[in-house]
Amino acid sequence: MTKGKVSPKTGKEYPPSYEEATADYEEMQTQFSWDDQAVRRIFIRKVYAILMIQLFVTVAIVALFTFCAPVRFYIQAHPHLYMCSYMMFLATYIALNCCGEQIRRQFPWNLILLSLFTLSLACMMGFVSSFYNTKSVVLCLGITAVVCMSVTIFSFQTKIDFTSYQGVLFVLTMVMLYCCIILSIVIPFGYVPWLQAIYAVIGAILFTLFLAFDTQLLIGNKRYTMSPEEYVFATLNLYLDIIYLFSFLLSCFGGSRD
Repeated sequence: MTKGKVSPKTGKEYPPSYEEATADYEEMQTQFSWDDQAVRRIFIRKVYAILMIQLFVTVAIVALFTFCAPVRFYIQAHPHLYMCSYMMFLATYIALNCCGEQIRRQFPWNLILLSLFTLSLACMMGFVSSFYNTKSVVLCLGITAVVCMSVTIFSFQTKIDFTSYQGVLFVLTMVMLYCCIILSIVIPFGYVPWLQAIYAVIGAILFTLFLAFDTQLLIGNKRYTMSPEEYVFATLNLYLDIIYLFSFLLSCFGGSRD
């Protein structure tokens, strides 16, 4: 901090001038800004490192369930395995989202729960993918990868603040929910392809927007940001966005096995 000047005659110390005080304040602000940016960069690297591991595990399990015929036949003959994975997914999701910040921030329990969450959801996606032909699964994986890379780069570069459009995301979520309710009522009386296609397209668009929204929360340069301590929660959101995007693309473009 800038000190006042001392008079050579009286020996009294005078307070610093306005220019000196302002310069000192700006220097402190710059230092804090650089510190915040360093913390944010570490946070982003940590989140994407964990996310890459999650996606690698998921792709490996989906490939195993899709390409390996013995595994595919076994899981299709034992649908209760899907229900077990779903129960684990639900339990870990509730624990990470609804049981307070203590669990999400307490090492190593947060990573253990996130690992179980990833394995359960990856097995669910592998089970679903096993009913589609191989070309459809590979195509949807490729489209998902391209969309995710494009949205991530766009979210880092654009001046558009997706975090301010929570109302739009809420409206689209409600539209998708209504489509889901209508489908659950109509499907028992007969399959309606165009209604299923509308539902899948809305879902793919919605989770593409959610991916941009969660990416900008992670970056931290928009109206709303996420705390650097919430790296597990940030990873969880991005991973869910990508998985749901893949599942809706599979509904749009996937062809069932003969």
